[in-house]
Amino acid sequence: MITKEDVEHIGWLARIEIDVLEADTYAAQLNSVLDYFAQLDEIDTDDVSPTYHVVDVANVFREDVVVESLSQEKVLENTEHKQEGYFKGPRIS
Repeated sequence: MITKEDVEHIGWLARIEIDVLEADTYAAQLNSVLDYFAQLDEIDTDDVSPTYHVVDVANVFREDVVVESLSQEKVLENTEHKQEGYFKGPRIS
């Protein structure tokens, strides 16, 4: 059972301001969620196998194809910001 004080403490930990009316509302909503989980705990799942992934998908890999990469000159021809064969970025101070 989550109390109004629990909600206020959680709000303090999260550094969010929760007023008294909101704390009452949130406590009721959180208790409703916990009640739902209690209903789920009552379900007999002994004969149910775990489902790790809903859709049976395996990794799909493509063949690695070696292609020629761009030359350093070709890569740098579209920039004004280059120096000694490399991109030149702004100085970080």
